[in-house]
Amino acid sequence: MTAAPDPRARDARPYAGGDPYADYRDATDLPFTSLPDLADRRLGAGVIAANDEFFAERENLLIPTPAVFDPEAFGHKGKIMDGWETRRRRGTGPRTPHPAADDHDWALIRLGAPGVVHGVVVDTAHFRGNYPASASIEAAAVDGHPGPERLLSDDVAWTELVSRSPLFGHAANGFAVEDPRRWTHLRLRVFPDGGVARLRVHGEVVPDPGWLDALGTVDLAALENGGAVEDASDRFYSPPTNLIRPDRPRAMHDAWETRRRRDLGHDWVLLRLAAHGEIDAVEIDTSYLKGNAAGWVALLGCDTGATDPADPAAWFELLPRTPLQPDTRHRLRLEKARPATHVRVEVFPDGGLSRLRLFGRLTATGRQALADRWQATHAAPRPADPTTATPGATATPAAAATPRAAATPRAAATPRAADA
Repeated sequence: MTAAPDPRARDARPYAGGDPYADYRDATDLPFTSLPDLADRRLGAGVIAANDEFFAERENLLIPTPAVFDPEAFGHKGKIMDGWETRRRRGTGPRTPHPAADDHDWALIRLGAPGVVHGVVVDTAHFRGNYPASASIEAAAVDGHPGPERLLSDDVAWTELVSRSPLFGHAANGFAVEDPRRWTHLRLRVFPDGGVARLRVHGEVVPDPGWLDALGTVDLAALENGGAVEDASDRFYSPPTNLIRPDRPRAMHDAWETRRRRDLGHDWVLLRLAAHGEIDAVEIDTSYLKGNAAGWVALLGCDTGATDPADPAAWFELLPRTPLQPDTRHRLRLEKARPATHVRVEVFPDGGLSRLRLFGRLTATGRQALADRWQATHAAPRPADPTTATPGATATPAAAATPRAAATPRAAATPRAADA
């Protein structure tokens, strides 16, 4: 006779003191985590509703920094946790004290920008014995600015991106998603109850071409407009995606900063513009970078529709090597606007930039490409009941959770890419 599975096999050990992340199961080898987080609060995302947040508020799900744990923090409702935590579910009476198989709690998330989801991470950091047994993720595409009542109405169709899947406690539970459509909202269901520290939704922004047309002059590099980081020479202290976030920098860490060079090379970031466009002016921001700002910066452009970016001759100068001041917003007009699809940001010799804005206009080619993509990613999901669990086979996490080394204030060093 086969023994029943241990329902506590996925629990983490009780906290025993010291670094609370020492036994954290990190989801390693998840390629989609290199993509932007569409549920980043700094991009405009929000948790607009939840059916229960008795122990911890739903808004904590989208805090961009890792969850923290204070073993001595207790309030009037119990342990204070850095996440979204619901109360314990109960059955209907003394003879049925346990919740039904489909009983669950839910939260509605508005993405910061419409986009194609490539993977999600349901992070249960510090929820060791009080995490959900399983979770599922659904998505919807709803125009305008819908509230909870609209999203929960019968005429909104939801599509399952991650079927109901078991979770590990105190772990980053990663799930790859293969769906080419763009979405505006997600619904996280947790079965039957419990706590989730963070939700990350990695993917690609798909900008509304009508909105960009209405604006006229736009930031062609902006993440919210569909700009993206394709590569970088160095990600030692902070990710280059910080350069193209829509918010203003708030501190030194809120930037792209490289390690100190000990050779004669320089660092760089390769950006893909929202679409084919012409850049008229740039803003290069070194705010909060006082002893570690880049010394000089240069910008090169390339039109991949007309030339091969692997050919050095395909790259043309947009901004010559220009000195930078620390802790300063530099606003510069370009002498000549040329069509481009990509921009290479070169900093000399190393250091950091907080933000980069590339102001310009879409070309007719760029507008058409955006319109084609907007149409190609149109979502026509199947309807789902907004109040019951969506049936489906149990999904397998994208990568097995493995113990993580003790957390450090800065990210571990990564190999430096070849200099240009």
